[in-house]
Amino acid sequence: MDPRRKRLLFRANHMGMHETDLLLGGFAQAYLAVLDESLVTQFEALLKEGDNDLLNWITGKEPPPAAHDNDLMRRLWAFKDNSLKP
Repeated sequence: MDPRRKRLLFRANHMGMHETDLLLGGFAQAYLAVLDESLVTQFEALLKEGDNDLLNWITGKEPPPAAHDNDLMRRLWAFKDNSLKP
């Protein structure tokens, strides 16, 4: 895995809130190595957001803002629902 993806994998597993660590870290562990550059960029941008917002968007409690209403968020929703397979 290239250094950028390794950094993102570490960050996804150390967000701060246990729930976001599990969701984002699990997703990163399973898919980060195979995501195309566009999705990696979307993931990188998403990791800059706060834990509470991320958790609310991923769990569907709140809709994500337009900047994060994208293919990556749909993949995260599918991962959360256990319907996305590597």
